Amino acid sequence: MSFSIEWDENARDFLNKLPKNIAKRIFDKVESIKENPFRFLEHYEGEYYKLRIGDYRALIDINFNNNILTVQVLDKRGRIYKR
Repeated sequence: MSFSIEWDENARDFLNKLPKNIAKRIFDKVESIKENPFRFLEHYEGEYYKLRIGDYRALIDINFNNNILTVQVLDKRGRIYKR
Protein backbone atom coordinates (compact mmCIF):
# COMPACT_ATOMS: atom_id res chain seq x y z
CA MET A 1 0.00 0.00 0.00
CA SER A 2 1.59 3.22 -1.16
CA PHE A 3 1.04 6.58 0.50
CA SER A 4 1.26 10.01 -1.06
CA ILE A 5 3.22 12.84 0.54
CA GLU A 6 1.92 16.33 1.27
CA TRP A 7 3.91 19.17 2.84
CA ASP A 8 2.45 21.73 5.23
CA GLU A 9 3.33 25.30 4.27
CA ASN A 10 5.50 25.83 7.39
CA ALA A 11 7.47 22.62 6.77
CA ARG A 12 7.99 23.59 3.13
CA ASP A 13 9.21 27.06 4.14
CA PHE A 14 11.67 25.57 6.64
CA LEU A 15 12.94 23.14 4.00
CA ASN A 16 13.47 25.97 1.50
CA LYS A 17 15.61 27.92 4.01
CA LEU A 18 18.05 25.03 4.53
CA PRO A 19 21.22 24.51 2.51
CA LYS A 20 20.44 22.62 -0.69
CA ASN A 21 22.31 19.43 0.26
CA ILE A 22 20.50 19.10 3.61
CA ALA A 23 17.13 19.94 2.07
CA LYS A 24 17.64 17.30 -0.61
CA ARG A 25 18.59 14.70 2.01
CA ILE A 26 15.43 15.43 4.03
CA PHE A 27 13.22 15.46 0.93
CA ASP A 28 14.67 12.16 -0.32
CA LYS A 29 14.19 10.50 3.08
CA VAL A 30 10.55 11.59 3.29
CA GLU A 31 9.92 10.38 -0.26
CA SER A 32 11.56 7.02 0.51
CA ILE A 33 9.03 6.11 3.20
CA LYS A 34 6.03 6.15 0.85
CA GLU A 35 5.95 2.38 0.31
CA ASN A 36 6.37 1.25 3.93
CA PRO A 37 6.10 4.26 6.27
CA PHE A 38 5.69 2.32 9.51
CA ARG A 39 9.13 0.82 9.15
CA PHE A 40 10.62 4.29 9.73
CA LEU A 41 8.00 6.18 11.72
CA GLU A 42 7.74 6.19 15.50
CA HIS A 43 4.53 7.17 17.27
CA TYR A 44 4.74 10.59 18.87
CA GLU A 45 2.33 12.46 21.14
CA GLY A 46 -1.27 12.54 20.00
CA GLU A 47 -1.87 11.90 16.34
CA TYR A 48 1.64 12.56 15.05
CA TYR A 49 4.45 10.24 14.03
CA LYS A 50 8.09 11.29 13.98
CA LEU A 51 10.70 10.58 11.36
CA ARG A 52 14.36 10.86 12.26
CA ILE A 53 16.59 12.37 9.57
CA GLY A 54 20.04 12.90 11.06
CA ASP A 55 19.88 15.98 13.30
CA TYR A 56 16.43 16.88 11.98
CA ARG A 57 12.98 15.54 12.83
CA ALA A 58 9.75 15.58 10.87
CA LEU A 59 6.38 15.29 12.57
CA ILE A 60 3.98 13.59 10.22
CA ASP A 61 0.20 13.29 10.33
CA ILE A 62 -1.27 10.20 8.66
CA ASN A 63 -4.64 10.08 6.93
CA PHE A 64 -5.38 6.36 6.84
CA ASN A 65 -8.60 6.75 4.82
CA ASN A 66 -6.88 8.43 1.87
CA ASN A 67 -3.32 7.06 2.38
CA ILE A 68 -1.76 10.50 2.76
CA LEU A 69 1.31 11.38 4.82
CA THR A 70 1.37 15.10 5.68
CA VAL A 71 4.64 16.57 6.92
CA GLN A 72 3.36 19.06 9.50
CA VAL A 73 6.51 20.20 11.32
CA LEU A 74 10.16 20.07 10.32
CA ASP A 75 12.93 21.32 12.59
CA LYS A 76 16.21 20.48 14.30
CA ARG A 77 16.12 17.74 16.92
CA GLY A 78 16.64 20.05 19.90
CA ARG A 79 13.91 22.52 18.96
CA ILE A 80 11.14 20.30 17.64
CA TYR A 81 10.25 18.79 21.00
CA LYS A 82 9.86 22.19 22.64
CA ARG A 83 6.87 23.07 20.44
